[in-house]
Amino acid sequence: MLRIRGTIGDLPVDLTLELDDGDWARLGAQLQATPTASAPAAPVAPVKHNDDLWQSAQDLLRNAGQLSGLELLDRLEGLAGDAAAGKRLLVRLRHSAKVKVASGGDTPLYSWIGD
Repeated sequence: MLRIRGTIGDLPVDLTLELDDGDWARLGAQLQATPTASAPAAPVAPVKHNDDLWQSAQDLLRNAGQLSGLELLDRLEGLAGDAAAGKRLLVRLRHSAKVKVASGGDTPLYSWIGD
């Protein structure tokens, strides 16, 4: 079972997906990147690293209190080591129940409201 909670705009989202073993296997196969013939396959990051990175991203916003979307993205990219991982963390923060996102003109303002 996979549970997704968060918000889309001001609307709360609470979605539960039930997948059997075959569904999980097909999903896993779809998510694996196909390596090119000239490049070795990239090692899969352990889940612990992702948990640590997510905790660090939350700590970053918690300690700042509030950041503009552009500044937060810049810091997350530095934390994660690349732009794509930084964007994934930003999206995850946007949908976190511990974060409030408000319109701030050119860029949204991310505020920590959890804890």
